[in-house]
Amino acid sequence: MFIVLGFYKFKNLKSLKKNKLILQKLFIDNNIKGTLIISNEGLNGTISGKSKNISLISKKIKSLFGIINFDSENLSKSKFQPFHKPKIKIKREVVPMGLNIETKNKKTNYVEPSKWNNLITDKNTFILDARKPFEYEVGSFKKAVNPKVNNFREFPKYLNKLNKKKPIAMFCTGGIRCEKASVYLNQKGFKNVFQLKGGILNYLKKIKKKQSMWKGECFVFDNRVSVKHDLAVGTYFICSGCRNPVSQKDKNSKKYEEGVSCPRCSDTLTNTQKSRFRMRQKQIMLAKKAGRKHIFQKEFK
Repeated sequence: MFIVLGFYKFKNLKSLKKNKLILQKLFIDNNIKGTLIISNEGLNGTISGKSKNISLISKKIKSLFGIINFDSENLSKSKFQPFHKPKIKIKREVVPMGLNIETKNKKTNYVEPSKWNNLITDKNTFILDARKPFEYEVGSFKKAVNPKVNNFREFPKYLNKLNKKKPIAMFCTGGIRCEKASVYLNQKGFKNVFQLKGGILNYLKKIKKKQSMWKGECFVFDNRVSVKHDLAVGTYFICSGCRNPVSQKDKNSKKYEEGVSCPRCSDTLTNTQKSRFRMRQKQIMLAKKAGRKHIFQKEFK
């Protein structure tokens, strides 16, 4: 069993290159896989490994960057390793909005999962899904509006059109995108901006299915693809042709071909691309038959 830890922190960070080298060695020595993004404005990561190793790495990250507590962290379990390898990246922004937003003195109105239902059932509340369209299609809260923005740098243009007088209930996967967007809205004069504490993952972990207002599953950026209530691994797969999530309904389509295409991309892929993907899928099946792992397999058992 693998522990999956998602976390982020907005804080002025220093010694990025030096700490990256230290963490890279620690990741390898402790068999930790996943992605950690560090920048001058903070950090964001989702990593996976054995429980004691995840605990050690978490403490080391906090120690290196002078962090007492992460702004948010979510723990879940997976029967297989959901990442291929460890990646630590230094970026200009931990959430790329293309804006210089000061998060040091941020004032965020967090709403705990236990109180979230009351907020979003208020008829005056505008419910904003701050994720990308393909994530929204996998699942969302009832009556939530998605801005249909594929690049987060375009998000401020959408935010500027919102009603300043209306309460805004914003959510995303783990909370980090909302965190930065809410700071931006506060700087623009919005007073009633609320954020789901710990994001969708925290809600699915703490709210029982019978009381939940979540519809569908939640897309995650690893080989689990999606998760359900209690953060159990979901039913979605990734299309090898376009890298979009594939539902069971999609798999029943005539345009779905395992390892090659799905209804979204079947008509846009060239014959050359499809031939290449079929060859790759053949290699996957041969690896499975031989009892070996292949890098494109979802099941890393």
